Amino acid sequence: MNQVIGLQCVRCGRHYRVDEAAYTCPACGDQGILDVLYDYDGVRKRLSREGLARNPERTIWRYAPLLPVEEVRRASPLNVGWTPLYRASRLADSLGLPGLELWLKDDGRNPSASLKDRASAVALVRAREEGAEVIAAASTGNAASSLACLCASVGQRCVIFVPEQAPPAKVAQLLIFGARVFLVRGSYDQAFDLCMEACRTYGWYNRNTAVNPYLSEGKKTVILEVCEQLRWEAPDLVFVPVGDGCIIGGVGKGLRDLQALGWLERLPRLIGVQAEGSSVLARAWVRGTEEIVPVPPTTLADSISVAQPRDALKALRAVRDTGGEYVVVSDGEILEAMRLLGQTQGVFAEPAGATGLAGLVRMAREGRLRGDERVVVLVTGNGLKDVASALKAVPPAPAIEPTLEALRSRLP
Repeated sequence: MNQVIGLQCVRCGRHYRVDEAAYTCPACGDQGILDVLYDYDGVRKRLSREGLARNPERTIWRYAPLLPVEEVRRASPLNVGWTPLYRASRLADSLGLPGLELWLKDDGRNPSASLKDRASAVALVRAREEGAEVIAAASTGNAASSLACLCASVGQRCVIFVPEQAPPAKVAQLLIFGARVFLVRGSYDQAFDLCMEACRTYGWYNRNTAVNPYLSEGKKTVILEVCEQLRWEAPDLVFVPVGDGCIIGGVGKGLRDLQALGWLERLPRLIGVQAEGSSVLARAWVRGTEEIVPVPPTTLADSISVAQPRDALKALRAVRDTGGEYVVVSDGEILEAMRLLGQTQGVFAEPAGATGLAGLVRMAREGRLRGDERVVVLVTGNGLKDVASALKAVPPAPAIEPTLEALRSRLP
């Protein structure tokens, strides 16, 4: 990792060589989340906007000089990243904002159908470079299925811990991919703690959110792609669903990287969107503090249902440093956003995947969007992962007799 010059604790600020800290800050323990530091002068010698324009690679590895890996050849053969960015004019019109330049980044198009593939792709390479026999992760479903998917593509063993109540479709993915799966009779946070203990006990490579500093580096590629797809003209606002905080923290890191390289004239405001029943970070934001008060979550958006966000500092600072804010939405608003995405743009999102749009809709209805801005909404996961919730977003289809008369009686 010639381009990586070290690690820095986001809590205490201490610097470490890469070989001095495996996961978190030795001084702060599990609360000391680390940030990866780069030699940007060295990166510039290997990566340029002009070079990217000529690069036929259409995965996250087009940004390899800005990622913490040595050997991309150890990556999964599956194509992770370079997902479509759709212009959403019909959606903007439906919100009464025809002048809004609205874009949707559909990360449900990744191999396991979620943005989490970006983090797992980097974790897989890192684990294989270190000779790990087993990679382990705790998840509400998406991080686990992304890890299982990518591990299956290279024959890497993995162990997964998910809450027993995880959506069946996500558990089905894990089992189809051949992962060793444990359904934990408890919450995501309890599954997370068990995974942490198991990794320490058995020496497994830890892919857990926030604990592993390299996951944010994978997730940041989503904003690198957005900015490149917009020809390096940054949006005004980026709406991001938030649970543990690792995605928005990664987006913030990607923006800092682009700023350090001199590739962006300005930074977009990051808008973190949380469900009312899992809004620990939004509450800290309102209080103006970085101190987190855990609250048991109650939301249908399982992918962002978290009592104690593990990447809280990065998540709060990413929003603060870009002049953004946190927005809270109800489960009803999330279901409405799922319906809007599908019926105006043909994009099928799971509840967490549509939460960013729910935040935009709320701000629009409150009159807090100018209407002439460039806005990007991250759609982080596909709706097929949680069909039960999708069915709650729409009225049921009527059952009719197989006759034209029966059909005619139902038509307007």
